[in-house]
Amino acid sequence: MQLPVSLKQEYERLSTDRSPYLLRARDASKYTVPTLLPPEGRTSGGKLRSGYSNYGARCVNSLASKLLLAILPARQSFFRLQVGDNILAQLGGPQVRADVERALADYEAIIQSDIEETPTRTPVGEGVKHLLVAGNVLTYMLPEGGVKCYPLHSYVCQRDDSGNVLRTIAEDRVSPMTLPESIRGAVKARLLERAGQHGHPDKTVTVYTGVFRNGNHWRVWQEVEGINVPESDGSYPLDASPWMPLRWTPVSGESYGRGLVEDYLGYFISLEALTAALVKGTAVAAKVVYLRNPNGVTKASALTRSETGDVIDGKPDDVHALQSEKTQDFRTAREMINDLKEELAYAFALNQAIQRNAERVTAEEIRYMAQELDSLLGGNYSTLSQEFQRPFLRRKMLELEKAGKLPALPKKALRPVIVTGLDALGRGAELDNLRALVKDIVDLGGPQALETYVSFDDLLKRLTTARGVKADGLIKPKEVVAAEQQQKQQLAMMQQLGPNAINQMGQLAKAGMAPQGTQ
Repeated sequence: MQLPVSLKQEYERLSTDRSPYLLRARDASKYTVPTLLPPEGRTSGGKLRSGYSNYGARCVNSLASKLLLAILPARQSFFRLQVGDNILAQLGGPQVRADVERALADYEAIIQSDIEETPTRTPVGEGVKHLLVAGNVLTYMLPEGGVKCYPLHSYVCQRDDSGNVLRTIAEDRVSPMTLPESIRGAVKARLLERAGQHGHPDKTVTVYTGVFRNGNHWRVWQEVEGINVPESDGSYPLDASPWMPLRWTPVSGESYGRGLVEDYLGYFISLEALTAALVKGTAVAAKVVYLRNPNGVTKASALTRSETGDVIDGKPDDVHALQSEKTQDFRTAREMINDLKEELAYAFALNQAIQRNAERVTAEEIRYMAQELDSLLGGNYSTLSQEFQRPFLRRKMLELEKAGKLPALPKKALRPVIVTGLDALGRGAELDNLRALVKDIVDLGGPQALETYVSFDDLLKRLTTARGVKADGLIKPKEVVAAEQQQKQQLAMMQQLGPNAINQMGQLAKAGMAPQGTQ
């Protein structure tokens, strides 16, 4: 692939293809969460649109929280590490599978602990909202840990017809003081030159970061005011780039995706209009106004000043309350609003009692939620697992290996598996399968079949691994169990012989004699 000479010019060229997607994304944000994609030209702190219905924000926030819990479950692993049969054979075959599984669980725990300690979950949740509303978002794994999200108006990308990313360019507004010293002076000189003799230089500059597919790796560099940043020049493995442009609904032949809100934008617009009409009409109907016959004898001033129980001169026919007979019209509007909310509630999983309101949520509930989301959203959740979870995991493993927190293993030794949707999250499926197997063995051969056909030590190792519990210090080694069993057998034999037999054996031992049959 031919690399561009100027990242800024390439960004402006690709912005033309992005324009229709950005326009629709801003319309979708307008009726749901206006802060995600503000109108073009809005200054920082400017006023945003305040609608009459906040149901769109409720739909987006609710579904985003469910998706976040499924993508990055708290205290649960969203992936499994497996070894190939050839690697397992080199390590010792099926006999060491339990030990290998336990070692892999410790390996996974280190990765999961690093994810929990870095600011990852909050920005990923923000990125999910952008996916639902705008259909696109760019995520970047920061070198110091954590994730940064770029809205659609802050990046451009290009894909081939198969959906593979070819190039991505992101823009950041930063202070010139944060630039590397190698280019800081040259950038300030250009800002002063642009400002002119009586102008004031810009307080911020735009940094363009380009990530281009170049053979079997990614080429990356940065540009500020047409000046390349030498420290930024580098490359990433093809399957472990920290830059991940995500889509909600991929469209064949298009570089950008479509959001879920766009599919139901007509419903949101209708809901806003009907709610506004109902609110305004209710306010009019609630207004209390009295009409007085100008030819009547009742005085308006006397009527206004009167208190409860006062007696004034007048006729009842002189005064009438103004009433708006719009009850039937309001009822029709409410019914339509309820119908729209019901459709949107189903589309955004508001009516799905997937997760109970509790401090601790079990792995089974997370698995059930993932299955419901995958079936409800038509595979979008599985798409996220391929475009975000898998490259995120590979990049995280690579960073931890470079930092010395994980042992460096051959590239093809471990096979990370993202378990989503129709499968189980974490190691819950392995635990369920082990339980089912033990039950089948007992049903077929009785409890004694377990002792006959199953290695209990190996079964305990696999159960603790599937549960995510460290077995060190909890499960007794085989040697300790054998010694304790032998000691129990000796105590049982001594109790069976009785005290007299024990004393007799002691006396014979002192005399140097042994009872018959013991030699």
